[in-house]
Amino acid sequence: MAYKFKNGIPIYLQIIDELSISIASGKYAPGDKLPSVREFAVDIGVNPNTLQRAFSTMESMGIVHVDRTNGRYVTDDEKVLSELRAKLSKRYIEELVTRMRKLKMSDEEILNAIKRWLEEV
Repeated sequence: MAYKFKNGIPIYLQIIDELSISIASGKYAPGDKLPSVREFAVDIGVNPNTLQRAFSTMESMGIVHVDRTNGRYVTDDEKVLSELRAKLSKRYIEELVTRMRKLKMSDEEILNAIKRWLEEV
C-alpha cells in the first residue's frame, strides 16, 4: 500500500501527516503497536531512514512512544490525542474557509452552507 506523495513537500512530513490522520481517526487506536520501520517502509514505498525520521519527529511530538524492546506504540494520552484532533480540524477548517472566501462568500454564507451540508448528510 504505497502512499501517494506530493512534490515540493518533504516525504517525512507527508508520512507524519498521514499517520497523524490515521491515529486521530482511530485507524491506529491508543496503545496500538505500529509496524516496524523496515516493514512499514517497504509497505508505503519509502527509504527506512525517511520513515525513521518521521517516527522520531512523532515521538518528540508525543504522538507515539518507543518501548526499546518491543517497538513503537500510539500514545494512550488522551490529552495528546485530543490536541492532535484539534490541530487537524483547525487546519481543515482553515483550508475550507480560505477556499470559500476565494469564492467571495461572507462568513454568514459560509456558516449557512456548512449547516445546510450537515443537514443533508
